[in-house]
Amino acid sequence: MRKLLFLLPGTTSKFNCGGLWAELKTIELVKQICPAEIVTYRQREPDKLFLDDILNSQPSADRIFVVSWGFDVPKLVARLRGYPTIYHAHSAEYGFRLPAQIPIVCVSRNTLGYWGQRSPHSLLYYLPNQISDEFVNRKVTRTINVLVHARKSSTYLLKQLIPALQPHCRVEIIDGFVDSLAELFNQSHVYLYDSAEYWAAQGVTEGFGLQPLEAIACGCQVFSSVNHGLSDYLDPGFNCHKIAGFSTAYDVERILSVVKSAQPVDDIQSLVAEYRTENILARLQVILTEVNHFFDRVNPGISDIPALNYQRILQLKILKVVKGIQKRLNR
Repeated sequence: MRKLLFLLPGTTSKFNCGGLWAELKTIELVKQICPAEIVTYRQREPDKLFLDDILNSQPSADRIFVVSWGFDVPKLVARLRGYPTIYHAHSAEYGFRLPAQIPIVCVSRNTLGYWGQRSPHSLLYYLPNQISDEFVNRKVTRTINVLVHARKSSTYLLKQLIPALQPHCRVEIIDGFVDSLAELFNQSHVYLYDSAEYWAAQGVTEGFGLQPLEAIACGCQVFSSVNHGLSDYLDPGFNCHKIAGFSTAYDVERILSVVKSAQPVDDIQSLVAEYRTENILARLQVILTEVNHFFDRVNPGISDIPALNYQRILQLKILKVVKGIQKRLNR
């Protein structure tokens, strides 16, 4: 198999986010199947390759570039024209389109559906993010009633719901880095997550939403929004509860009822198995085999399927109007 070169703006703390951490996890998994290396393109780092240097040295055909940093993808794809390239798609709705010669590997079915419509002639694959083995129910005493991570939380959650809960139970708010989320999840009865407002303001989607699934894997009862990638695995009434359910009072009633019952989520193993290392590696093997075969067999500059671009969509709309007029005239 070809070597994969994962393009990241950088790996230092200034780039810390869920997308970076998920990509670093993916790179380590890929290394179990084929050679892989990080390449930075915004800042030079002493132990990393730099994109400008690679392009200036004419990279060989036995390497595949992997782009993932949403807002940077159009510029990177333009720079990599003619080189085998994969898009590892986390969030959606960035607004760009991709040529059919770029396979798209999506972290959620929500993102897969987006690209299935937007780029119908590209090779498309589903590769969910990995849930690390540390996220398990350790069956220890849970001393925190309600756990909340302030980052990405809605104004409603922080300003209305939490103040309404605090007189009735112990609420722990995470506002920064913690050594072990798995430990905190195992100490908590309920985890609250409400990111719909945050992503609406960002103008892109929740690509996956690791934390609610990690919390469920640790036995927490989760109250969450169900936007975008979260809808892949959250099933309100069955493995979670929908947060912001009509009113603050109704949310408080439901949350306190769950805290009082102290019941963990049932059938955790079947839910999280899809996201464990064994399944991710099996999917990676299939995906990378197919992608390598694709780059072996095709001329990336030649495709005989008409692109579903803006011009084609406009043409189809005009044809629909013309056919409607013709039908009325023939009556």
